[in-house]
Amino acid sequence: MPNPATDKRLFLLDGHALVYRAHFAFINRPLINSKGVNTSAMHGFTRTLWDLMKNQEPTHLAVVFDPEGPTFRNELAADYKANREEQPEDIGIAFPYIHQILQAFKIPIIIVPNFEADDVIGTLSKQAARAGYQVYMVTPDKDYGQLVEEKILMYKPSRMGNGVEILGVDDIKDKWNIEHPEQVIDMLGLMGDSVDNIPGVPGIGPKTAAKLIQQFGSMEALLENTDQIRGKNQERLREYRDQALLSKKLATIIQDVPITFDPEAYLIEPFDRDYLTDIFRELEFRSIANEILGVEEEPKSASSAQGDLFAPATDSAPASAPNRSFKQPPAHAIADQHLGNTKQAYHKAATPEERAALIDQLSQQKLFAFDTETTSVDPTTAELVGLSFAWKSGEAYYVPVPAGRAEAEAIVAEFAPLLADESIEKVGQNLKYDMIVLERYGAPVKGKLLDTMVIHYLLHPDKRHKMDLLSEEYLNYKPIPIEALIGKGKKQLTMRDVPVEKVVEYACEDADITLRLYHALWPELEEEGLVELYETVEAPLIPVLRDIELEGINVDTDFLRNYSKVLTEELQSIEREVYKMAGSEFNIGSPKQIGEILFGRMGVPYKGRKTKTGQYKTDEATLAEVSADFPIVKQILRHRSLSKLLGTYVDALPLLVNEDGRIHSSFNQTIAATGRLSSNNPNLQNIPVRTPEGAEIRKAFIPRDADHILLASDYSQIELRLVAALSQDEGMLEAFRSGKDIHTATAALIFDVPYEEVSRVQRYQAKTINFAILYGAGAQRLTQELEISRAEASQLIANYYERFTGLKQFMSGTVEKAREEGCVTTLLGRKRSLRDINSRSGVARALAERMAMNTPIQGTAADMIKLAMIRIHRMLRDKGFRTRMILQVHDELVFDAPRDEVEKVTPLIEELMREALPDLAVPIVVETGKGENWLEAH
Repeated sequence: MPNPATDKRLFLLDGHALVYRAHFAFINRPLINSKGVNTSAMHGFTRTLWDLMKNQEPTHLAVVFDPEGPTFRNELAADYKANREEQPEDIGIAFPYIHQILQAFKIPIIIVPNFEADDVIGTLSKQAARAGYQVYMVTPDKDYGQLVEEKILMYKPSRMGNGVEILGVDDIKDKWNIEHPEQVIDMLGLMGDSVDNIPGVPGIGPKTAAKLIQQFGSMEALLENTDQIRGKNQERLREYRDQALLSKKLATIIQDVPITFDPEAYLIEPFDRDYLTDIFRELEFRSIANEILGVEEEPKSASSAQGDLFAPATDSAPASAPNRSFKQPPAHAIADQHLGNTKQAYHKAATPEERAALIDQLSQQKLFAFDTETTSVDPTTAELVGLSFAWKSGEAYYVPVPAGRAEAEAIVAEFAPLLADESIEKVGQNLKYDMIVLERYGAPVKGKLLDTMVIHYLLHPDKRHKMDLLSEEYLNYKPIPIEALIGKGKKQLTMRDVPVEKVVEYACEDADITLRLYHALWPELEEEGLVELYETVEAPLIPVLRDIELEGINVDTDFLRNYSKVLTEELQSIEREVYKMAGSEFNIGSPKQIGEILFGRMGVPYKGRKTKTGQYKTDEATLAEVSADFPIVKQILRHRSLSKLLGTYVDALPLLVNEDGRIHSSFNQTIAATGRLSSNNPNLQNIPVRTPEGAEIRKAFIPRDADHILLASDYSQIELRLVAALSQDEGMLEAFRSGKDIHTATAALIFDVPYEEVSRVQRYQAKTINFAILYGAGAQRLTQELEISRAEASQLIANYYERFTGLKQFMSGTVEKAREEGCVTTLLGRKRSLRDINSRSGVARALAERMAMNTPIQGTAADMIKLAMIRIHRMLRDKGFRTRMILQVHDELVFDAPRDEVEKVTPLIEELMREALPDLAVPIVVETGKGENWLEAH
């Protein structure tokens, strides 16, 4: 720890700025706890605070907040900050908790009436610096640059993985293009600040302001010498002289707030562990609580027992019950109950007699929960270690399975008839995983499937669905963490390495908790009217996905190796060309060297600010701004694109091929809130197809052998067709019913030209608008994508809605209904809650409105292809076809088909896809291609 007497490091945090920043960092996926509280701001602020305390080791620290109500600046200008929207409700809820967190950390909270936080921080910073302290102003607010000096630095916390930025005098000068930091005030006075409603001088932006301040040194000197300025700027400066001076005054952080820096008051002290524990429990913080509070307590007396299968169940553990194998959860754990303080009867069934008795009891049940313990998270390669079963709350059984395959399959075979018994309902958490493992061991699972993960996903699609989180929320019970058995990191074990007595407790608890979760979740599913959706779409999809994953897809690794050589040669060629243009060789993979070459030596214009280490930023957005004018930049971007392609796919895919020569991706039905499936390990849905080099990768995916061929059946413009059907817009319906190209028809309408005379550019613009409207995007998005002015984009949207009035009414009606009901639904009743649809925050409300417009369309499309998959899977099985479904990629299904079945199965597949949602008011078009590889078929 640093010595406060010698290492004087004071950190002053801008509380309001950091709270807002934390809240909006999670705006796309807020952190909602079981009580429905949005904890994004509390979590993000605490994370920033703890990272700072841990990594920077301050000796002194305080957090400054704005006071309630107006400040002295409102006396100078009544409309100061008048354009700021009302504080979001969730932030209002967050502030009291954040104050409590700070009190628990024993960190002083400073609020000075009539003065903003930046004035207080400015005053304290100057006082502390004069007293010999190194001061860090912790804020994302650019205005603080005016205060920076040798002993006072800006500290911008990490965001979105960008790392911390610490800005000194040179950084501020470079960022603003000025001679000294105090000129930030002159810059703000001239250019204004829309966030704070500081008007500045209309028509003068950052570049002009910097040029003028460089020339005259200050705003006052500039205004005294306007005769030296030519053209419009002279008129502007003279007309808005008083406004400019007022703007500078409003932008000036004052340094004489009535407060005195007291080093003793800001000393870092040990935090109040009990108080912080209580707060973290209430907010349901898990990972950050473990990190900060850390130490787990020793286990206390146990009250649960491991017994044999034939022992009668009792209400309390016998006196001879062994000590529990696991430590109790830490005091800050969210749930009060756990293995050490609740009554369970968990048994091991290891002998043939015990297994037979267990099977006999299970066969008498209408429903039971089960779980598998394995050696890997990949179900297509994992070895089975054991099975656990539960049908009564608080009681469960574990069946160990040996490593030898023949012996293991023999034990599993004893349970195979039970698992295949369709009269018994099967409960599980992520059943697909267990079903894949058991299928590989010769025991297919049949009957009604009750998956707690999928059920919870339907109820709360925007939340997380892990069993331990659900257990804490619904059962007030903290399960044994897997790390308690196998550890983590390099020394992590597999479940096979764990003593069986420990596995008994863990595995039985899994089955027991899953059963209890089912009983807690199913009534909620009934209450929300989602049982039919679960039983007709999500549950029947589980065995479909099981079979897709088991099938996998054949991969031509030789092709990938050869393509790797082609890309490597292309990269080397690009490197030679870049070096020639640069006039020297350098590490083209080094952002630092790229920045020095482009922006330092070659004089390519640099509009951004340097990083905390003084480097130029060379991210894609920065380079893309100048790529059109500088061929070397274009080539560097191409090099990056091909390098990513090579590393992410071409060289990586062969490493994911199983011993059977096939890749077995995992398809997830509980990730996307809209209902869409996602893919991982590897993500085959994200293989790029828009560039020739990316599309080439699809050539590596091939049929299983020479007697098979790949089929790819794809919905044509399904989301546009669905929005036409849902909105009943006559213009869209007519275009689809007449078989016209929808984008050309749209262009003809919004540009008022004959269909036959629509230009390529007009069609492209119409296509962009079609999809922008579909996803709730506005003029700003169109401005960026079409590279047109904001006014032109707004006019295009106005023309669009004027021609498609039915669509406009549908979109606005959907949003209004969402405002009333707080959620949106798909055609089949899939729900998505929109907690911010009536928020005071314009940003949060706009995001919720976009979700309201998009979710019914994208969700209905997702439901549609899921139904098609279920019916096609059943058809292929019932008719005895050897064709297998092997991939689902958005609106496309890929099949591995025997050549002699292609003519028979293709029309059947297309019909089932078209008819997945019957009685739509628009024709559904399915197009099927075939080929010797995926690219050719697609």
